[in-house]
Amino acid sequence: MKEDNLLYQKAYAFAIRIVKLYQFLSGEKKEFVLSKQLLRAGTSIGANVSEANGAISKADFSNKISIAYKECLETKYWLSLLKDTGFIEEKIYTSMDTDAQELSKLMFAILKTTRINQ
Repeated sequence: MKEDNLLYQKAYAFAIRIVKLYQFLSGEKKEFVLSKQLLRAGTSIGANVSEANGAISKADFSNKISIAYKECLETKYWLSLLKDTGFIEEKIYTSMDTDAQELSKLMFAILKTTRINQ
């Protein structure tokens, strides 16, 4: 199921990018506080999508996607803060933010559909 789930695939690929960015920030920039928050929120997106895939009800599914959506919004906040404080370059920020925006749009569309059908 996970192999053919577009949201899962994109969230997993995004989590890998988040982990690599964390490694860069903590290793090269010696930034540990903001980057840890980014790591927690950014990898939580995929974890919650994965939990949603195993949901026991439509309400459970919708709840997990909702949590993943909120974690995505939080990730965008940490990315913005890291950019505006000079820890990441505009190019990195733009690329990561674009991916986060795509994830949030997918999740929002799923939420609209699942909540309308409940």
